[in-house]
Amino acid sequence: MSVFRLTVRSVVREAEGVLGLLLADPSGADLAPWEPGAHLEVTLPSGAVRHYSLCGDPDDREVYRLGVLREPAGRGGSEEIHASVGPGTVLEVRGPFNRFPLVPAERYLFVAGGIGITPLLPMVRSLPPASWSLLYGGRSLASMAYREELAGLPGVTLVPQDTAGLLDLDAALGALPPSTAVYCCGPEGLLRAVEERWTGALHTERFGAEPAAAPAPAAGDSGALEGGFEVELRRSGLTVRVEPGRSLLDAVREVVPGVAYSCEEGWCGTCETKVLGGTPEHHDSVLGEAEKAAGASMMICVGRSRGPRLTLDL
Repeated sequence: MSVFRLTVRSVVREAEGVLGLLLADPSGADLAPWEPGAHLEVTLPSGAVRHYSLCGDPDDREVYRLGVLREPAGRGGSEEIHASVGPGTVLEVRGPFNRFPLVPAERYLFVAGGIGITPLLPMVRSLPPASWSLLYGGRSLASMAYREELAGLPGVTLVPQDTAGLLDLDAALGALPPSTAVYCCGPEGLLRAVEERWTGALHTERFGAEPAAAPAPAAGDSGALEGGFEVELRRSGLTVRVEPGRSLLDAVREVVPGVAYSCEEGWCGTCETKVLGGTPEHHDSVLGEAEKAAGASMMICVGRSRGPRLTLDL
């Protein structure tokens, strides 16, 4: 998908530490359609690439709405937006992409933690009121973005931690019919807690890497993995070696510096690369189990090789 440029039309304070951005085409043209759960890949003025969920109205083709939490301990993207992005700023954008789609179900439970409300907001607005409920937790009421919009909707429970404690996941999940589709977005601790309690259909979106044990090497591959592996970059006509302890992305960028990447933790999907040969070893939280088994693509920021050689479409 090609890169295009959007202008920041306005910036609003959505909650303590949360800025809302409205992005529009500079010429006034209609924006590309999207569905609930979609996100944009945004290149910031510094060149950093970050991903932000669309939280506006999918029927609005005039503007995209984003909500950005200021995270002082993050990787700098949110700090840059809060400090230097304002009305008139032009941003390069790719997308919309959707790895968190809303699937048909008889009943839905949405669980949001903090800024994790952003991809869930368009979902609840698109569904019949009687078909869903939302449990939304935050540090305080003042820090919970879009709370005023949500307050007028039936089925919404706001749980500010400073006055009401933590989300009661046992109560929320314990009485659900097995046919319920549970959607959860928020901090890793919240996602893990929901995963431990719910065995039915669960859909999650992470804003950070998913801790995971490395998969066992395929038979006969252990020696190759211990000694590193080679990667043929078919389109570039180059071969690079990835030594133990070094990421595949770093090795590739030495010879193809323009390769796209962002999170370097295996959750954003920016560096997804087509595999032309060999068997990739996956450590990401983007691809599903069937996609990982197929081995047609991989996230090169965290992925490795199960054998002595990989061939990539780079």
